[in-house]
Amino acid sequence: MIGDSNPMVVANSITALSEIMETAPETQALVVTSAKLKKMLLALAECTEWGRITILTTLADYQALDAKEAEHICERVSPQFQHVNPAVVLAAVKVVFLHMQHIANPTLQALYSKKMAPPLVTLVSSKPEVQYVALRNIDLLLQKQPGILDKEMRVFFCKYNDPPYLKLTKLEIMVRIANAQNADTLLAELKEYALEVDMDFVRKAVRAIGQVAIKIDSCAEKAVNVLLELINTKVGYVVQEVIVVIKDIFRRYPGYEGIIPTLCQCIDDLDEPLARGSLIWIVGEYAEKISNAAEILGGFVEGFDEEFTQTQLQILTAVVKLFLKTPDAAQGLVQKVLQAATSSSDNPDLRDRAYVYWRLLSSDPQIAKSIVLSPRPQITSTIPVLPPALLEQLLPNLSTLSSVYHKVPSSFLGKGRSSALQAAAIEEAREEARENPIAASAVSAAVAGKNSGTATTAENLLDIDFDGAAPASLSKTPSAGGTGLEGLAGTPQRAISPTGSNGGFGNGNGAASGGMGDLMGMFGNEAPGAVVGQGGFGDEDLMNGFAGMSMNGNGAQPPPAQTQLDGAGGAAKKSNQDLLGLF
Repeated sequence: MIGDSNPMVVANSITALSEIMETAPETQALVVTSAKLKKMLLALAECTEWGRITILTTLADYQALDAKEAEHICERVSPQFQHVNPAVVLAAVKVVFLHMQHIANPTLQALYSKKMAPPLVTLVSSKPEVQYVALRNIDLLLQKQPGILDKEMRVFFCKYNDPPYLKLTKLEIMVRIANAQNADTLLAELKEYALEVDMDFVRKAVRAIGQVAIKIDSCAEKAVNVLLELINTKVGYVVQEVIVVIKDIFRRYPGYEGIIPTLCQCIDDLDEPLARGSLIWIVGEYAEKISNAAEILGGFVEGFDEEFTQTQLQILTAVVKLFLKTPDAAQGLVQKVLQAATSSSDNPDLRDRAYVYWRLLSSDPQIAKSIVLSPRPQITSTIPVLPPALLEQLLPNLSTLSSVYHKVPSSFLGKGRSSALQAAAIEEAREEARENPIAASAVSAAVAGKNSGTATTAENLLDIDFDGAAPASLSKTPSAGGTGLEGLAGTPQRAISPTGSNGGFGNGNGAASGGMGDLMGMFGNEAPGAVVGQGGFGDEDLMNGFAGMSMNGNGAQPPPAQTQLDGAGGAAKKSNQDLLGLF
């Protein structure tokens, strides 16, 4: 039916075959050949929106046989960039982007990259939800091919009425697009963002200024000037974020020591551990160029015990650096901080680092200097990027949820209704089954329905078998005269007490007795010929129980129970009745 002349038939056939293929891959229900490919490309322009999405998804999964076929696919799919439906546009972009990688002609690749820019820009002008999906997909495309949207910087500028999630995503896109030509415009825009009232957005904007400075060497000085202007605003969270960003800039460009005095003036305004740690790192790194470095670090050492762990680590390292650079000025300071870190700290990382420094300084200061003050490699970028392997897995999933989450489908979806967490739980159960096969067989029996189908949950909870007796859920209907409680809570129901000749207790006639009869039968053998009523218990059972007991210690056996009963007076009968009344 894929070869039908009706485009609707072709699209629906591909949809059905795709679902079958997804559910049962072993059937190979949809295998695209060159002939089927031509039919699909012919039907693409005349299908409905859903039909086009289905065909485009199938084309994206198809592996072109050669560069010519890939070029043909890109040529036939590129007109879909002008479609009004964003889903069709994103699906077309995915097909062209994936097949474009197999085109050998660089000029043709650049042409298709240029063609993709206008539809992506159009998507950014849609509703906020559509914009967010488009921006997440654009982020993946830019990580793979950064030059697609070089000339479209202004399109991603934030609007005053954009939702916060859109603003934060646009900042990431703008930093990825930034180059030497548009860096000045971008820095001016980011400076305006840093003066707004949304704290998270302001922090992200300040961080973006530092990322642009580290990415583009030519605009580093201008970015530093912008950051210094932001320090002068005296806004707490802005100043602290600027300190963190400047620390990263120092790691990339060590030649900006002239701004350190300005940074040191902000010590009293810093209350966040990351900002305090950043300033301490700067002071320790450039201690020889700061005249009052010992005084600055001494103030931090005074409150060493009250600092967060990450700040304590920075204080420790900075003081050791200061001692190695100016031993005379920091002799007492380094002893004080090492003593505090090793004796009063419960953190193993801090304590171990202090012991390492202490051992290095006490053994050979020159070796300590070569280790602690060794040159470190410069950072190249602070822009977050996905691992290359993960990026290659996400690109075939453009225009899907996977491209929005930036996660592979298996991490949040499973086969059918099972999720990735369920799959992990199943694998864990299999591992436990391999380690404990006995428990696994019991679980398998329960799952297979081998347990009683009529047992309720309450009965199963009571079926705790301590002595091997039959569980309560399997007990039979009590016989006539029984109490019906004989099987409660899994307690054994004794149907017949063994005879005395067999070494047991109680009745020897084989008749079923009640629970009380069994209890009294434990005290001795009954007289021959005694008959007990079915299910009952009386004075015969009681006397049979006490018949074997000797109170005089002479070892002589008393006469049979029936003789005692016949010869006893009314007082003895009354005593027996009173005793029986207790039960």
